[in-house]
Amino acid sequence: MTPDPASLAPSRFIQSDDPAIIAFAREAAGGGTDTRDTAVRIYYAVRDRVLYDPYVRFNVPESYSAKDVLALGSGFCIPKAALLAACLRAVGIPARVGFADVRNHLATPKLLEVNGGDVLCWHAFAEVWLAGRWVKATPAFNLSLCQKFGVHPLEWDGSEDSVFHEFDTSNRRHMEYVRQRGSFNDVPFEEITATYAQVSPRLMVDDPWGRGADFAAEAKPDA
Repeated sequence: MTPDPASLAPSRFIQSDDPAIIAFAREAAGGGTDTRDTAVRIYYAVRDRVLYDPYVRFNVPESYSAKDVLALGSGFCIPKAALLAACLRAVGIPARVGFADVRNHLATPKLLEVNGGDVLCWHAFAEVWLAGRWVKATPAFNLSLCQKFGVHPLEWDGSEDSVFHEFDTSNRRHMEYVRQRGSFNDVPFEEITATYAQVSPRLMVDDPWGRGADFAAEAKPDA
């Protein structure tokens, strides 16, 4: 088994040839002793240096783009997974994006209201080709936000899958996967937004959050 050549190539949303992404990837990978160590270093750079913020416009392609989330410095799980994949491709490591629907028990009231419930469709993670197999890595929640939410930060060693912990630091249920959506060499923007339009239509308006909305400020362990 070998990875699809597309998992090393730039694409519409995973712009591994973008100069800013290349520079970020090379700086993050500095000092890496081997392929796995390099991938792990890049994972932590994406996880913690690009802040998680789902209060974005879900109806525009820019919100799903690796280069745009890097330029902005924040974004939700899909562009962060795309950025991790782009950075890995930029240093020669095959990577793609995977998706699943998750039930989120700890989210802000505004997020649950706009989403229309606690099942969030098309949650994203990266899949990295290491030692002859695909390994999952989820860079969505940065460390500081995890600490504020009372959620275990997701560590990754490049050997085992890193997906959302089932329980938070107070042993309350945090997230559970309810449906796998599959693996893709690029972000399937049209398919994702068609799902949102059907099941979470309020996500698809120009400003679903309202002026002054601040996810990090609203995030509380008992949300």
